[in-house]
Formats: sequence, structure tokens, C-alpha cells
Amino acid sequence: MPFVRITITQVSHPANQLAKPGLNDELQRFGASMGFFSDRDKDKSKFRIFIALLKSLKGRGQNQGLSSDEIAFELALSRATVIHHINNLMESGLVSNVRGRYVLNVSTLEELVNLTQNNINRTFEDLKKVARDIDKRMEL
Repeated sequence: MPFVRITITQVSHPANQLAKPGLNDELQRFGASMGFFSDRDKDKSKFRIFIALLKSLKGRGQNQGLSSDEIAFELALSRATVIHHINNLMESGLVSNVRGRYVLNVSTLEELVNLTQNNINRTFEDLKKVARDIDKRMEL
């Protein structure tokens, strides 16, 4: 499924960092780089929902996903907050609703990066065609 909206942000690693960052720090940096989360989400609800869905991949033969009630209970969030952030994740093409359960559209983060890269490449190829057509029509 192609993404509707792709936002990539370069997030630098501190050069003077002595200790290796923890998994949570790396996941936050990864998500921020991919444009999944914003500074407006002060309590990191969307990040926590993404992580819950990511964890739901582990240990399940088939990714059966999570219901909004399960996510709300697990993360101590209101169901309305969960639905709001899930809708944003669905709008970005990252999450789908399968029989009332929310699932990630990828099975690994590497697959997510590859899918994003392919979508970006396809978008730029389409933009080149449009630019070429405009150039031709403007006789440039």
C-alpha cells in the first residue's frame, strides 16, 4: 500500500554521546526521523501506540493486531486518544484495520524503511515526468 504522506526528518546522533543509546531512545529517534511523531504529542501517546503495535508483531504467528480497547488498557490512555492517533497512523498508510483490530502494514522496521524508500523513489519518478511535461509545454 503506497503511503499517502511521507515526511522524512534528519535526526542527528549526539557526537559526544559516550554510552550506547537505549532501545527506547533509538526507537524514538527512528520514529522522529521517519516523521511519525510530532512535538505536539507531549505525552508521546502516538509513539507508545506505535510501539504497542510493533510489539504485537513479536511472538504471534500471524499478526492479529490489537483492538483500540486493548491498546487503551495496556497504555493507560483513553480510547478516544487511541482512536485519534490510530486514525493518523492509518492516514499515513502505516496501520490498517483488519476485522476491528489494528495492525502494522509491515512486519519489520527494515521493511518499513524499504517500503518508504520505494514510495519516495516512485514519487520522484512521477515528479520527473510532470516536470518534463511542463518543461516541454513551456518550451524550456
